[in-house]
Amino acid sequence: MDYYTRILIFCSITLLHTTNVSAQPNLVSTNIDSLITKRMAENGFVGLGAAIIIDKKVAWKKAYGFSDRQTGAAFITSTLMNIASVSKTVTGACLMKAVEQGKLSLDENINHYLPFKIHNPYFPKAKVTLRNLATHTSGLTDRYPFYTDSLYFNGKDSPQSLGDFLRQYFMPGGQYYSKENFLNHQPGTFREYSNIGAALAGYIVEIRTGQKLDGYSKKYLFNPLKMEDTGWFLSEINLKKHTKLYEKKDNKIQEIPLYGCTTYPDGGVRSSVDDLCHFLICLLNDGKYQNKQVLKAETVNEMLRFQFDETHAPQNVKPKTLNSGIFWATKMGATRIGHNGSDPGVRVFMLSDLNKEVAVILFVNTSLSEQEENKFFDIYEDLYRYGVELRK
Repeated sequence: MDYYTRILIFCSITLLHTTNVSAQPNLVSTNIDSLITKRMAENGFVGLGAAIIIDKKVAWKKAYGFSDRQTGAAFITSTLMNIASVSKTVTGACLMKAVEQGKLSLDENINHYLPFKIHNPYFPKAKVTLRNLATHTSGLTDRYPFYTDSLYFNGKDSPQSLGDFLRQYFMPGGQYYSKENFLNHQPGTFREYSNIGAALAGYIVEIRTGQKLDGYSKKYLFNPLKMEDTGWFLSEINLKKHTKLYEKKDNKIQEIPLYGCTTYPDGGVRSSVDDLCHFLICLLNDGKYQNKQVLKAETVNEMLRFQFDETHAPQNVKPKTLNSGIFWATKMGATRIGHNGSDPGVRVFMLSDLNKEVAVILFVNTSLSEQEENKFFDIYEDLYRYGVELRK
């Protein structure tokens, strides 16, 4: 029996053990199960978990396939996985909490907060703000292949501190300094997605609050949101609950090691479908979760509101088709809000419609080539359409 047939059979069996909290099963539910298991088998996805949130409540959630194909351990909705760039929304929430506490301003020069100074060599007197960092308009950029080749550490958390790395990257004479770390664009005038810019914003939160992001987010987000299994580092989460990671190359599925990343504010959070539902509901519900106001409504509104309009937008952005909140993005021609994420062995979606009526969280523990990226969007769209049907 080949591997893909095993996945299809296993997923069919595990449907009996997965959680479905929709009001009543129907033909559409049966179809979504069949559709997902078929797509998994066709594309080689080892494990998958998903949830649909309707009107700010979990209406459906299930998991399929394996968290460890060698042992046959099932992927379940409490399985942990690094959530890649969806982590930026957690960094954004921490940033906005620090703003709420009066520790930061979105529009202050970042050099006011940093223990070292950052100056774009093309525009050495230009002011960079946290709002610039959070909307990817700072003029600071990721240098490739350095970013992917140097900042991931297999089997362990990064041995280098975040602050030391950023100093070496942005300070003239630093080990990683290059003029290529900067764009030849004034801050605010050009949008280019920057992981290292997000890492810098997270570091500024740490500087101003006196706490690393793991402790700060646990106190102000994870604990009040009952995200009991969520953390930032391999050293602080329950590895027994963590999925194995897989990569598809040349039509073969291979396991890859877990890893840590030096720039953890851009992609280091490890969470589950169950836990991430709590976080997304809080943001969609004006900062409230289970009658607890975790973030002020005005804090969340500023985080989620579109920052660009027709008169104030980067030169390469059309606000009606691409926009940005504070580490909160628009996707699919600005018809969805939230974030998605991709890293070796993982693909994650956390997206809602603009009216916050139907939202989907999707975890996949298998990465594909860039040429097959649409396969993830196919499953996301299947789930979104199912959510629309459930809401009716």
